[in-house]
Amino acid sequence: MTLPSAWLRWLVTARRHPSAFLLLVQLGGVLLYPAMEDTQAGRALFGAFGILVLALALWVVNRSASINWIAWCIAVPAVVLSLLSVWAQMPGLLVYAHLLEGALYFYTAASLTAYMLQDHRVTRDELYAAGATFTLLAWAFAFAYSVCQQWYPGSFIAAINPQDPRTWMELLFLSFSVLSSVGLSDIVPVRPEARALVMFESFAGVMYIALVVSRLIGLTTLRTARRDDGPH
Repeated sequence: MTLPSAWLRWLVTARRHPSAFLLLVQLGGVLLYPAMEDTQAGRALFGAFGILVLALALWVVNRSASINWIAWCIAVPAVVLSLLSVWAQMPGLLVYAHLLEGALYFYTAASLTAYMLQDHRVTRDELYAAGATFTLLAWAFAFAYSVCQQWYPGSFIAAINPQDPRTWMELLFLSFSVLSSVGLSDIVPVRPEARALVMFESFAGVMYIALVVSRLIGLTTLRTARRDDGPH
């Protein structure tokens, strides 16, 4: 296969399954984040990686029935504030960047959910969208926890260095633990504002499984049953 044809095939696949690329990048971030938090260069890379994820989120929203200009109105100032907080040494802007990024992630997750619920047959892209929506919700609540921690210091404690602010990786770990209802996190919300966010995420995780995942499983099972009951 020649390089142009391979590139063309990659573009066709990306156009058909944008949710898959968003999911892969999000999961890749889980592996990269621990190396990004300890140095200034790593934090700059973290900001660049966040911009990449925001761009992919906009791409995914463009495939759904949501209103694109809303996503752009959230994403553009989020990118500007994120860049200023890292490159212009203005850390006070980071909380507002996280606030906007969290809002965009929630908006994209809602758009993907609407995309999955509007169809009556399960496609491969909808299966990718199910995974991407879960990671988007986990990141969105992690941003919400970050904002909560900056506005209300001492919102979260942990077994290690309990009085220190929790790192991004710790907040993301808490978010995944709460959203999946596994309860394995050692990060504990102690302020009322933090506990309210954790309760909202617990509710969102349960409802996501009940409404979205169970529907996709039901449609897949129904299609299989209809195929088996067809003419022999």
